[in-house]
Amino acid sequence: MGMKKATTLLDDLIQNAGGCAVIDGGLATQLEKHGAVFNDSLWSAVCLVKDPDLIKKVHLEYLEAGADILVSSSYQATIPGFLSKGLSAEEGELLLERSVKLAVEARDSFWDSVKSNPGYNYNRALVAASIGSYGAYLADGSEYSGHYGPDVDVDTLKYFHRRRLQILVGASPDLLAFETIPNKLEAQACVELLEEENVQIPSWICFSSVDGENAPSGESFEECLKAINKSDKVNAVGINCTPPHFIEALICKFKELTDKPIVVYPNSGEVWDGRAKKWLPSNCFGDDKFESLSSRWRDLGAKFIGGCCRTTPSTIRAVSKVLKESPH
Repeated sequence: MGMKKATTLLDDLIQNAGGCAVIDGGLATQLEKHGAVFNDSLWSAVCLVKDPDLIKKVHLEYLEAGADILVSSSYQATIPGFLSKGLSAEEGELLLERSVKLAVEARDSFWDSVKSNPGYNYNRALVAASIGSYGAYLADGSEYSGHYGPDVDVDTLKYFHRRRLQILVGASPDLLAFETIPNKLEAQACVELLEEENVQIPSWICFSSVDGENAPSGESFEECLKAINKSDKVNAVGINCTPPHFIEALICKFKELTDKPIVVYPNSGEVWDGRAKKWLPSNCFGDDKFESLSSRWRDLGAKFIGGCCRTTPSTIRAVSKVLKESPH
Protein backbone atom coordinates (compact mmCIF):
# COMPACT_ATOMS: atom_id res chain seq x y z
CA MET A 1 0.00 0.00 0.00
CA GLY A 2 1.58 3.28 -1.09
CA MET A 3 1.64 6.34 1.11
CA LYS A 4 -1.02 8.16 -0.90
CA LYS A 5 -3.48 5.31 -0.43
CA ALA A 6 -2.61 5.01 3.25
CA THR A 7 -3.33 8.68 3.80
CA THR A 8 -6.66 8.58 2.03
CA LEU A 9 -7.82 5.65 4.17
CA LEU A 10 -8.13 7.95 7.18
CA ASP A 11 -9.18 10.90 5.01
CA ASP A 12 -12.01 8.84 3.54
CA LEU A 13 -13.21 7.86 7.00
CA ILE A 14 -13.22 11.50 8.14
CA GLN A 15 -15.21 12.44 5.06
CA ASN A 16 -17.67 9.54 5.39
CA ALA A 17 -18.16 10.39 9.07
CA GLY A 18 -19.11 13.97 8.26
CA GLY A 19 -15.81 15.60 9.13
CA CYS A 20 -15.00 13.90 12.44
CA ALA A 21 -14.73 10.14 13.07
CA VAL A 22 -15.60 8.36 16.32
CA ILE A 23 -13.08 6.19 18.18
CA ASP A 24 -14.30 3.55 20.62
CA GLY A 25 -14.04 3.88 24.42
CA GLY A 26 -12.44 2.14 27.38
CA LEU A 27 -11.86 -1.56 26.67
CA ALA A 28 -10.80 -2.66 30.14
CA THR A 29 -13.62 -0.65 31.73
CA GLN A 30 -16.24 -2.52 29.73
CA LEU A 31 -14.54 -5.90 30.15
CA GLU A 32 -14.67 -5.34 33.91
CA LYS A 33 -18.38 -4.51 33.69
CA HIS A 34 -18.82 -7.98 32.20
CA GLY A 35 -16.94 -9.56 35.11
CA ALA A 36 -13.33 -9.64 33.94
CA VAL A 37 -10.72 -9.17 36.69
CA PHE A 38 -7.43 -7.37 35.97
CA ASN A 39 -5.30 -7.61 39.09
CA ASP A 40 -2.38 -8.31 36.78
CA SER A 41 0.50 -6.54 35.04
CA LEU A 42 -0.95 -7.64 31.68
CA TRP A 43 -4.13 -5.67 32.46
CA SER A 44 -6.79 -6.17 29.77
CA ALA A 45 -4.42 -8.38 27.74
CA VAL A 46 -5.24 -11.11 30.29
CA CYS A 47 -8.51 -11.57 28.39
CA LEU A 48 -6.58 -12.47 25.24
CA VAL A 49 -5.53 -15.58 27.15
CA LYS A 50 -8.57 -16.27 29.31
CA ASP A 51 -11.63 -14.93 27.49
CA PRO A 52 -11.11 -13.74 23.89
CA ASP A 53 -14.85 -14.00 23.16
CA LEU A 54 -15.49 -11.32 25.77
CA ILE A 55 -13.11 -8.95 23.94
CA LYS A 56 -15.06 -9.54 20.74
CA LYS A 57 -18.33 -8.90 22.57
CA VAL A 58 -17.06 -5.52 23.81
CA HIS A 59 -15.84 -4.59 20.32
CA LEU A 60 -19.36 -5.28 19.03
CA GLU A 61 -20.87 -3.13 21.78
CA TYR A 62 -18.72 -0.20 20.67
CA LEU A 63 -19.62 -0.73 17.02
CA GLU A 64 -23.31 -0.70 17.91
CA ALA A 65 -22.69 2.54 19.83
CA GLY A 66 -21.37 4.15 16.62
CA ALA A 67 -17.59 3.73 16.77
CA ASP A 68 -15.84 4.27 13.43
CA ILE A 69 -12.51 2.97 14.78
CA LEU A 70 -11.94 -0.08 16.98
CA VAL A 71 -8.72 -0.08 19.01
CA SER A 72 -7.34 -3.59 19.56
CA SER A 73 -6.73 -5.24 22.94
CA SER A 74 -2.93 -5.14 22.55
CA TYR A 75 -2.20 -1.97 24.56
CA GLN A 76 -0.52 -3.89 27.38
CA ALA A 77 0.22 -7.01 25.34
CA THR A 78 3.97 -7.39 24.85
CA ILE A 79 6.30 -10.31 24.22
CA PRO A 80 8.32 -9.59 27.42
CA GLY A 81 5.05 -9.31 29.37
CA PHE A 82 3.83 -12.68 28.13
CA LEU A 83 7.24 -14.27 28.76
CA SER A 84 7.08 -13.06 32.37
CA LYS A 85 3.83 -15.02 32.74
CA GLY A 86 5.41 -18.26 31.59
CA LEU A 87 4.21 -18.17 27.98
CA SER A 88 6.59 -18.81 25.11
CA ALA A 89 7.56 -16.11 22.60
CA GLU A 90 5.53 -17.96 19.95
CA GLU A 91 2.46 -18.02 22.19
CA GLY A 92 2.90 -14.31 22.86
CA GLU A 93 3.08 -13.57 19.15
CA LEU A 94 -0.10 -15.56 18.51
CA LEU A 95 -1.89 -13.58 21.22
CA LEU A 96 -0.80 -10.30 19.60
CA GLU A 97 -2.18 -11.55 16.28
CA ARG A 98 -5.37 -12.58 18.05
CA SER A 99 -5.91 -9.04 19.36
CA VAL A 100 -6.17 -7.74 15.79
CA LYS A 101 -8.16 -10.71 14.49
CA LEU A 102 -10.79 -10.34 17.22
CA ALA A 103 -11.36 -6.71 16.25
CA VAL A 104 -11.40 -7.50 12.53
CA GLU A 105 -13.89 -10.35 13.06
CA ALA A 106 -16.15 -8.11 15.14
CA ARG A 107 -15.96 -5.35 12.53
CA ASP A 108 -16.66 -7.68 9.61
CA SER A 109 -19.60 -9.46 11.25
CA PHE A 110 -21.14 -6.17 12.38
CA TRP A 111 -20.71 -4.58 8.95
CA ASP A 112 -22.26 -7.60 7.23
CA SER A 113 -25.27 -7.33 9.54
CA VAL A 114 -25.93 -3.60 9.06
CA LYS A 115 -24.95 -2.74 5.49
CA SER A 116 -28.01 -4.48 4.05
CA ASN A 117 -30.38 -2.47 6.25
CA PRO A 118 -31.74 0.59 4.41
CA GLY A 119 -31.02 3.85 6.20
CA TYR A 120 -28.25 2.50 8.44
CA ASN A 121 -26.18 5.22 10.10
CA TYR A 122 -22.85 3.41 10.40
CA ASN A 123 -19.52 3.55 8.61
CA ARG A 124 -17.40 0.48 7.95
CA ALA A 125 -15.09 0.77 10.94
CA LEU A 126 -11.30 0.69 10.77
CA VAL A 127 -9.26 -1.51 13.12
CA ALA A 128 -6.36 0.20 14.90
CA ALA A 129 -3.70 -2.05 16.42
CA SER A 130 -2.85 -0.57 19.81
CA ILE A 131 0.80 -0.14 20.78
CA GLY A 132 1.06 1.03 24.37
CA SER A 133 4.08 2.92 25.65
CA TYR A 134 7.10 1.32 27.31
CA GLY A 135 5.76 2.70 30.56
CA ALA A 136 2.53 0.74 30.10
CA TYR A 137 4.56 -2.48 29.92
CA LEU A 138 6.48 -1.51 33.08
CA ALA A 139 3.07 -1.13 34.81
CA ASP A 140 4.62 1.25 37.35
CA GLY A 141 2.80 4.41 36.35
CA SER A 142 5.67 5.73 34.24
CA GLU A 143 3.45 6.24 31.19
CA TYR A 144 2.16 9.16 33.27
CA SER A 145 5.60 10.48 34.20
CA GLY A 146 7.79 9.75 31.20
CA HIS A 147 10.70 9.05 33.55
CA TYR A 148 12.26 5.87 32.20
CA GLY A 149 15.65 6.35 33.83
CA PRO A 150 19.12 7.05 32.43
CA ASP A 151 19.61 3.57 30.97
CA VAL A 152 16.71 3.84 28.50
CA ASP A 153 17.60 5.42 25.15
CA VAL A 154 16.07 5.45 21.65
CA ASP A 155 17.64 2.09 20.78
CA THR A 156 16.23 0.50 23.97
CA LEU A 157 12.75 1.66 23.04
CA LYS A 158 13.03 0.61 19.40
CA TYR A 159 14.20 -2.85 20.48
CA PHE A 160 11.29 -3.09 22.91
CA HIS A 161 8.65 -2.10 20.33
CA ARG A 162 10.04 -3.67 17.14
CA ARG A 163 8.86 -7.27 17.33
CA ARG A 164 5.41 -6.32 18.58
CA LEU A 165 5.05 -3.81 15.75
CA GLN A 166 6.11 -6.44 13.20
CA ILE A 167 3.57 -8.96 14.51
CA LEU A 168 0.74 -6.44 14.67
CA VAL A 169 1.41 -5.12 11.15
CA GLY A 170 1.51 -8.72 9.91
CA ALA A 171 -1.97 -9.30 11.35
CA SER A 172 -3.34 -6.75 8.83
CA PRO A 173 -4.99 -4.00 10.88
CA ASP A 174 -6.06 -0.84 9.06
CA LEU A 175 -3.75 1.39 11.10
CA LEU A 176 -1.43 1.52 14.12
CA ALA A 177 -2.25 3.49 17.27
CA PHE A 178 0.73 4.38 19.47
CA GLU A 179 -0.89 5.34 22.80
CA THR A 180 -0.06 7.26 26.00
CA ILE A 181 3.41 8.20 24.78
CA PRO A 182 4.90 10.23 27.67
CA ASN A 183 8.05 11.82 26.28
CA LYS A 184 9.98 13.03 23.26
CA LEU A 185 12.35 10.04 23.39
CA GLU A 186 9.63 7.45 22.81
CA ALA A 187 7.95 9.56 20.11
CA GLN A 188 11.31 9.68 18.31
CA ALA A 189 11.71 5.90 18.70
CA CYS A 190 8.24 5.27 17.25
CA VAL A 191 8.93 7.50 14.23
CA GLU A 192 12.31 5.87 13.56
CA LEU A 193 10.79 2.41 13.90
CA LEU A 194 8.04 3.17 11.37
CA GLU A 195 10.72 4.35 8.94
CA GLU A 196 13.10 1.43 9.55
CA GLU A 197 10.33 -1.16 9.19
CA ASN A 198 8.91 0.73 6.18
CA VAL A 199 5.39 0.39 7.58
CA GLN A 200 2.84 0.90 4.82
CA ILE A 201 -0.33 1.37 6.84
CA PRO A 202 -1.35 4.66 8.50
CA SER A 203 -0.49 5.38 12.11
CA TRP A 204 -1.18 7.90 14.81
CA ILE A 205 0.86 8.80 17.85
CA CYS A 206 -1.01 9.99 20.94
CA PHE A 207 0.55 11.47 24.04
CA SER A 208 -0.87 11.74 27.52
CA SER A 209 -0.66 14.90 29.64
CA VAL A 210 -0.96 15.39 33.37
CA ASP A 211 -0.90 19.20 33.44
CA GLY A 212 -2.79 20.08 30.25
CA GLU A 213 0.21 21.88 28.78
CA ASN A 214 3.14 19.50 28.34
CA ALA A 215 3.99 15.83 27.94
CA PRO A 216 4.16 13.91 31.25
CA SER A 217 7.96 14.18 31.11
CA GLY A 218 7.65 17.97 31.31
CA GLU A 219 8.87 18.38 27.73
CA SER A 220 6.89 20.76 25.54
CA PHE A 221 4.68 19.34 22.82
CA GLU A 222 6.56 21.56 20.40
CA GLU A 223 9.66 19.48 21.17
CA CYS A 224 7.74 16.18 21.11
CA LEU A 225 6.14 16.87 17.72
CA LYS A 226 9.30 17.82 15.82
CA ALA A 227 10.15 14.30 14.69
CA ILE A 228 6.49 13.46 14.06
CA ASN A 229 5.94 16.49 11.82
CA LYS A 230 8.86 15.43 9.62
CA SER A 231 7.51 11.90 9.11
CA ASP A 232 5.18 10.80 6.33
CA LYS A 233 4.62 7.57 8.26
CA VAL A 234 2.64 9.29 11.03
CA ASN A 235 -0.74 10.36 9.67
CA ALA A 236 -2.35 11.88 12.75
CA VAL A 237 -1.34 12.98 16.23
CA GLY A 238 -3.06 13.79 19.48
CA ILE A 239 -3.89 13.05 23.08
CA ASN A 240 -5.36 10.06 24.91
CA CYS A 241 -5.94 9.03 28.53
CA THR A 242 -5.93 12.63 29.72
CA PRO A 243 -8.66 14.42 31.74
CA PRO A 244 -11.37 15.93 29.49
CA HIS A 245 -10.99 19.43 30.94
CA PHE A 246 -7.49 19.67 29.40
CA ILE A 247 -8.54 18.69 25.88
CA GLU A 248 -9.78 22.04 24.54
CA ALA A 249 -6.51 23.84 25.29
CA LEU A 250 -4.48 20.91 23.94
CA ILE A 251 -6.39 20.86 20.64
CA CYS A 252 -5.66 24.58 20.27
CA LYS A 253 -1.98 23.99 21.07
CA PHE A 254 -1.68 21.09 18.61
CA LYS A 255 -3.40 23.12 15.88
CA GLU A 256 -0.53 25.61 16.16
CA LEU A 257 2.16 22.92 16.20
CA THR A 258 1.12 20.48 13.45
CA ASP A 259 -0.73 20.21 10.15
CA LYS A 260 -1.64 16.57 10.82
CA PRO A 261 -5.21 15.60 11.77
CA ILE A 262 -5.76 15.77 15.53
CA VAL A 263 -6.92 12.77 17.57
CA VAL A 264 -8.42 13.08 21.07
CA TYR A 265 -9.75 10.33 23.29
CA PRO A 266 -9.61 11.42 26.92
CA ASN A 267 -10.43 9.36 29.98
CA SER A 268 -13.46 10.08 32.14
CA GLY A 269 -11.55 12.50 34.35
CA GLU A 270 -10.90 9.95 37.08
CA VAL A 271 -7.30 9.55 38.20
CA TRP A 272 -5.42 6.24 38.06
CA ASP A 273 -2.80 5.53 40.72
CA GLY A 274 -0.31 3.46 38.72
CA ARG A 275 1.56 2.22 41.77
CA ALA A 276 -1.44 1.37 43.93
CA LYS A 277 -3.30 0.04 40.85
CA LYS A 278 -6.57 1.75 41.71
CA TRP A 279 -8.80 4.65 40.68
CA LEU A 280 -8.74 7.64 42.98
CA PRO A 281 -11.87 9.66 43.85
CA SER A 282 -11.98 12.54 41.39
CA ASN A 283 -14.18 14.65 39.15
CA CYS A 284 -15.82 12.34 36.62
CA PHE A 285 -17.33 13.56 33.34
CA GLY A 286 -20.63 11.89 32.46
CA ASP A 287 -21.97 11.01 29.03
CA ASP A 288 -23.93 14.27 28.74
CA LYS A 289 -20.74 16.24 29.36
CA PHE A 290 -18.87 14.21 26.74
CA GLU A 291 -21.68 14.94 24.28
CA SER A 292 -21.38 18.71 24.66
CA LEU A 293 -17.58 18.66 24.82
CA SER A 294 -17.28 16.49 21.69
CA SER A 295 -19.16 19.06 19.66
CA ARG A 296 -16.80 21.75 20.95
CA TRP A 297 -13.68 19.66 20.27
CA ARG A 298 -14.86 18.96 16.74
CA ASP A 299 -15.51 22.66 16.14
CA LEU A 300 -11.97 23.46 17.34
CA GLY A 301 -10.50 21.08 14.78
CA ALA A 302 -10.31 17.54 16.19
CA LYS A 303 -10.83 14.96 13.43
CA PHE A 304 -11.03 11.83 15.61
CA ILE A 305 -12.83 11.79 18.97
CA GLY A 306 -13.44 8.93 21.39
CA GLY A 307 -12.86 7.84 24.96
CA CYS A 308 -10.17 6.11 27.00
CA CYS A 309 -10.20 4.69 30.55
CA ARG A 310 -13.55 4.62 32.38
CA THR A 311 -15.58 5.58 29.32
CA THR A 312 -18.17 3.07 28.05
CA PRO A 313 -20.34 2.30 25.01
CA SER A 314 -22.93 4.75 26.36
CA THR A 315 -20.24 7.47 26.31
CA ILE A 316 -19.41 6.64 22.69
CA ARG A 317 -23.10 6.54 21.79
CA ALA A 318 -23.43 10.11 23.12
CA VAL A 319 -20.33 11.23 21.19
CA SER A 320 -21.47 9.53 17.99
CA LYS A 321 -24.96 11.01 18.29
CA VAL A 322 -23.80 14.60 18.48
CA LEU A 323 -21.10 14.25 15.80
CA LYS A 324 -23.30 12.40 13.29
CA GLU A 325 -26.47 14.41 13.82
CA SER A 326 -24.69 17.70 13.14
CA PRO A 327 -21.75 16.85 10.87
CA HIS A 328 -19.40 19.50 9.51
